[in-house]
Amino acid sequence: MPQTRVALIGLGLMGSGMARRLLGAGFPLTVYNRNRERASPLAAEGAHVAASPREAAARADVVLSMVADDAASRAVWLGEHGALAGAARGGVLVESSTLTVGWIEELAREAAARGCELLDAPVTGSRSHAAAGELCFLVGGSAAALETARPALTAMSRAIVHVGATGRGALLKLINNFMAGVQAASLAEALALIEKAGLDRTKALEVLTTGAPGSPLVKTLSGRMTARDYTPNFLMRLMAKDLTYALAEGRRYGLSLSTVASALVEPLRDAAPRAPTGA
Repeated sequence: MPQTRVALIGLGLMGSGMARRLLGAGFPLTVYNRNRERASPLAAEGAHVAASPREAAARADVVLSMVADDAASRAVWLGEHGALAGAARGGVLVESSTLTVGWIEELAREAAARGCELLDAPVTGSRSHAAAGELCFLVGGSAAALETARPALTAMSRAIVHVGATGRGALLKLINNFMAGVQAASLAEALALIEKAGLDRTKALEVLTTGAPGSPLVKTLSGRMTARDYTPNFLMRLMAKDLTYALAEGRRYGLSLSTVASALVEPLRDAAPRAPTGA
C-alpha cells in the first residue's frame, strides 16, 4: 500500500518537531509556514515546501494544522489560498491547534461542505514531547476518519485518545491547559512566598514536589524556576489565550471558572495574542 501523503501547516515550537517525526517515519510530507525560512531546514531533510496552505493540502491525503489561535486557523483553512480550497474530496483534515469549540464546529461544517472530514485533535505536551514523538492527541470526530489519520498521528505520539464527537477534543484540551496554567501560577506564588519568608528553598520544594501538590507539571516547573531557565517550551501569550478561551467555554455552561480568572493576571493579559503566528 502506498504511504499516506501528509501536509503539515504551521512550523512553530510544536510543528517543527512534529514534521521531523513524520519525515523520520517515512511519510511523504509537504509543509507550509507563513515565515518560509522556518521551512528551509525541513526541505533539506526531504519535505516539500508549499507556497500556500492550498498547495500543501492539494498534495496530501491527511492535512494537519498546528497554529497559534482561532485567527491563525481561519487564515490557513479559509479563503482562496486556504487549505480547504485545495483539499480533495474524501480527505481527512486534522486541526491540532488549541482553539475554541465554536470555531472547530464551524470548521467542521466548512470541511463537510467540501466533502472532507475534520478531526479536532489538539495535543498535550510541549516542544520536547513533539520532538520525541511523545505527544498525546485528544481526538474529536468520527472513528472512521481517525483510522485514516491514525498512522500519521501514531508517528508523532505516545497516545491517541478518541474522546467523542466533533469539538470534544478541543474542549478537553482547554480544560487540560487551564488546569496546567492554574498549577503554574500557584507554584510561582508558592515559590515567591518561600523565598520572601526565607524558608530553605530546597527543603520546601522537596516537600511540595514529593507530596500531594507534586504533579508532573509542578515537578518539572519547580526545577526550571529555581534554575532560572527561561527557555521557551510554551509561550506565555499562548497560555493567556488558552485561559481566555477556557473562560469563554465555562460561560457557555454557566460556570465562572474562578481559578482560571485568578491565574489570568494582568501580565498575562498584556501577553494576549495579537497577530496570527506559527503559520
